[in-house]
Amino acid sequence: MFQNFTSSASPEHGASRLEALRKCVAQRGLSGFIIPRSDRFQGEYVAPCDERLAWLTGFTGSAGYCIVLEQKAGIFVDGRYRLQVREQVDLAHFQPVDWPETTLQSWLLENVSEKSQIGFDPWLHTPSQIEEIEKALSSGNISLVPCENLVDAIWEDRPPAPSAPFFVHPDTFAGETHHEKRHRLAAELRSTGVAAAVISLADSVAWLFNIRGNDIEKNPVPHAQAVLFADGHAQLFATEGKSSAIEDHLGDEVTVHDESALLEALSKVQGVIQIDPASTPVAVLRHLEEAQTVVVRGQDPCVVPKARKNKTEITGMQEAHLLDGAAMVRFLAWMAEQEGPSHLTEIDIVTALEGFRREAPELRDISFDTICGSGPHGAIMHYRVTNESNRRIQDGDLIVVDSGGQYQCGTTDITRTLCIGSPLPLHRTCYTRVLQGLIAISRARFPKGVTGGHLDALARANLWHDGLDFDHGTGHGVGAYLCVHEGPQRLSRVSTTPLEPGMILSNEPGYYRNGAFGIRLENLIVTVDAPALPEGDAHRTMFSFENLTWAPFERRLIDPTLLTEAERDWINLYHAHTFEKIGPRVDAAARAWLDKACRPLSS
Repeated sequence: MFQNFTSSASPEHGASRLEALRKCVAQRGLSGFIIPRSDRFQGEYVAPCDERLAWLTGFTGSAGYCIVLEQKAGIFVDGRYRLQVREQVDLAHFQPVDWPETTLQSWLLENVSEKSQIGFDPWLHTPSQIEEIEKALSSGNISLVPCENLVDAIWEDRPPAPSAPFFVHPDTFAGETHHEKRHRLAAELRSTGVAAAVISLADSVAWLFNIRGNDIEKNPVPHAQAVLFADGHAQLFATEGKSSAIEDHLGDEVTVHDESALLEALSKVQGVIQIDPASTPVAVLRHLEEAQTVVVRGQDPCVVPKARKNKTEITGMQEAHLLDGAAMVRFLAWMAEQEGPSHLTEIDIVTALEGFRREAPELRDISFDTICGSGPHGAIMHYRVTNESNRRIQDGDLIVVDSGGQYQCGTTDITRTLCIGSPLPLHRTCYTRVLQGLIAISRARFPKGVTGGHLDALARANLWHDGLDFDHGTGHGVGAYLCVHEGPQRLSRVSTTPLEPGMILSNEPGYYRNGAFGIRLENLIVTVDAPALPEGDAHRTMFSFENLTWAPFERRLIDPTLLTEAERDWINLYHAHTFEKIGPRVDAAARAWLDKACRPLSS
C-alpha cells in the first residue's frame, strides 16, 4: 500500500511540547514564536522533518499557522480544516482561530503588549507574508524578529532530511528540453535587465530542469533551489549526493552545489537579482539587502510557463486520466457488487481503490492520501481515515471518495460521492445542486483575461439558490507528474491569475452538513481555445474548458426535476463519452456495470 492508516496526530503531547517551547521563547527574550506549516521551499506539502506544526499541535492539515505566546497559543486554519483541527488538537491548550477572517497580525495586536518581540524562522516565511504582518504591527509598536527555529531546538527525535536521489523526467513526457526552457526564460530575464533569478519552489525546480524526486510523499518533487542566469546557465543547490544521478542529464550549463552554498553564490552575482516575494525565503532577501545587492521583485519565472501545459503534457495528462478512469470504474463496479454495507469500513474502501489503481504498471504513487469520509466524516473536507477513526459503512450513508494517482505521464485527482442504500430527498437535492455547479464550470465560455475569481460563483449559484455554500475554493491547479496542487491558476474568489490555454484545474464544488454528511464532485479540466461561434459572433478571443476526467456520477443521487434541459444534455453526453473512452479499458463485468451507469437520464 502507498497509503497507511496510522495516525500522525499526537494531541496528547501538545501540553508538554508547548511548555518546552515557551521556555525556549522566554530564554531568547521573545514574547512569542510563529510556527507555519511550511518548509524552505514554500510548498504545500512537507517532509516529516518539516512537520513542525503537526509535531507541536497535533494538527495535520496542509495549511495553517500557530502563534505561541506566554499565555495563549492560537492555531489558524481556513474553512477546509475547522472541523478537523478541533478533533486533532488539545483544545485546553490551543485555541483554533478562523483564518483568514482573523489575520495573524490582528490577533497579535489583540493579545500582546506594545514593544513585544515575536520570533520567526526567516527560512520558513516569505517577504510578502512578513511585510504584511509587520506593516500592521507597527501601529502597536510590535516587531518581528528573525531567529533560529525554536521548534527544532526542542524536537529531540526530529526525523532526518530526505536523502533519496533525484531522477530524470524524460523529454518524451516533458515535451521540451531543459536547455530550451532555461534559454526561453533567460531571454525574458535579459529583456528586463535582470542578471539572475532565485527559484525556491521545488516544483519549479523540477519543471525547469526536467527532474523529479522522492523528497515529498506522493508529490515527485526534489528538495532543491536554483539560480537561473540571463545567459541560460543555472546553478542547482541540493543536499550533497542527491543529484549525482542526474548530472549527465543537466549538462555543462548547470552546475551543482551543496544547499548551504546558496547565499554565498548569490553574493557573487554581478547585476540585478530577481526574487519572488511570494516564494523566496525572507532569509535570502535580507542577505541580499545586507550585501547591498540590487534586488527586483517579480514572479518566479517558472510559475506561469509550468502552468501552461504544452501539447505533450496535455496528451500525457489525457492518458493518465484514461488509466485512472479505468481504475475508478472497476472500483465503482466493485462497490455496486457489495451485498451490504455492514462488512465494509472506510479503510476497506481505500484499500480496494488503491488496489485497482495499482493494477496499472504505469502507476508511480497515489497523488495524495485518499479521502474516504462516510456519513458524518464526509463533512470533514480533508478527512484522512486512520485505524482509530475507521468507521463501518451504514445503510443510508453518503461516502465522499477523493483520490488520485501519479503516473509518469500525468497526475490525476477525482472525487465522487457514493450512496449506500436509498438516499434521502435532502441528499438528492444537495447532490444535484453540487452537480449543477460542476456542470456550470464545465460549460463556461469566457474571454481572455478572465480569472478563476470571476468564474467561482458559477459553481455556487444553484447552491446559493437554496441557501447553501461551501467553504473552500472551487478548484486548484494541477501539475503534470508534479504536485496535485499547483499555482498560480485556481477557481477561487481570491484568484487574480488570468486563465490561459493549457492551464489545468480541478472543478470540485461541494456541500457539507456538520455531523451528518458531505458531498463533493470533482473532475479535472484543461483550459482551451473555445470552439468558433457562427460567423459574425466572434468579437473576442474566447476560452473554454475540456474535461480530462472520465467516471460516471451516482444516478440515484441525481434529481432530474431540478435540471435544465441543457444540464441534462451535458450529463448524458458526458456519460456517453465516459462509456466510449473507458469501456474498452475494463473487463466485461465492469463494462456491463458502466453501460447501466452511463445510460441517458430521462426528464
